[in-house]
Amino acid sequence: MTERGVLLWIHGGGWRARAPEDGAALASLGLRVVAADYRFSHEARWPAQLDDVRAAARTARTTAGGLPLLVGGDSAGGMLALHLALRGVDRPGDVTAALAYWTPVDPLDEEQRRRRPPGDDPWTDLLGHPPAAGDPATVDATVARHLGSGVPVLLVQGRDDVLVPPAQAVDLAARLLSAGHPTHLWLTHGGHALDLARPDLRAVTAAFLDTVLPAVGGN
Repeated sequence: MTERGVLLWIHGGGWRARAPEDGAALASLGLRVVAADYRFSHEARWPAQLDDVRAAARTARTTAGGLPLLVGGDSAGGMLALHLALRGVDRPGDVTAALAYWTPVDPLDEEQRRRRPPGDDPWTDLLGHPPAAGDPATVDATVARHLGSGVPVLLVQGRDDVLVPPAQAVDLAARLLSAGHPTHLWLTHGGHALDLARPDLRAVTAAFLDTVLPAVGGN
């Protein structure tokens, strides 16, 4: 299959570990999938993770052979992908698009915090302290604080997700649209960590890619 773009895939795992999803299922849509690594929250605090995926994106861009660079990820990796796309590798707007699957985007979401066991908050581990309104690190880690570059975004979310409240994706989609980002939101059946090869997920991802990548053969 002709490659249409390079996808830097950022794994999930609560910023604490590596989730099994590697984005390989998206290669059949014409993407060259390249993995990104980043320091876990017990190794470094935010925004070290963003620094790491920016470095990975620069490497991917130099080996892309002129193909468009997209960024994507699942769960915590999707959050990093959104930050990378919205804020840019070196400047806002220098990424073609973002693909974010079942992604936490709001550290102050009380519903999400209620769903976690007491004392188990990945956001607290990431920031090094509990999220708080007005706290600079909390503000910086909030995806909706970095809109306006116009980068297209795909959000995919399971409506029965017990780890990430679906309302986060719905709210972010509205904010993205208001800020001028071409946005696709797919709210579907299922919970967290769905199969990227599932027909509906594959179809919505393919439809999104058709809006942001040149057609095969340039037609």
